[in-house]
Amino acid sequence: MRIQIIGGSGTGKSTFGRWIGQQEGIHWIDTDHYLWKDQTFTEKRSIAERYALFTPDIERHHRYVVSGSIFSWNETGFHNRELLVFLTLDEDIRMQRLIKREQERYPDFDGSNEFLDWCRTYRTATDPAMIGTLAEHRLQIIRSASPVIEVDAALPTDVMYKQIKSAYQKLTI
Repeated sequence: MRIQIIGGSGTGKSTFGRWIGQQEGIHWIDTDHYLWKDQTFTEKRSIAERYALFTPDIERHHRYVVSGSIFSWNETGFHNRELLVFLTLDEDIRMQRLIKREQERYPDFDGSNEFLDWCRTYRTATDPAMIGTLAEHRLQIIRSASPVIEVDAALPTDVMYKQIKSAYQKLTI
């Protein structure tokens, strides 16, 4: 199994990816690890540093679940994935999740920051070059060499998992 999960910030990609990795006994790759130097999410790694982490992952792990995208700095990305999963979620719920996460991460959070302002542009941004937007995700879906499945992230985890397993099993028949 080699799957990649994309979707807007707050749709649950990392949580779901980690869960699938545990269920399947496969390596979970969180693309935030390539991008950010630490858990404060304030300092980005250089492109060279990202490749230094990415290359061994893609060479070493023949089975994986990826949460997130690396399209902005590596257009070929996970070229050998077998399934692309696109998580969708009601915009109000997504923003509520993001606000809650910011409150948990940053005790001095005052209800607004640049990250949340950027997240609010997810559906309205029209330039696919704007990373992490619906426009960019649609472009990834169009360009995907692997089949794509859209999954509602509001569904229970086990229901989402069954949808993905079913789609994956159809690929292997």
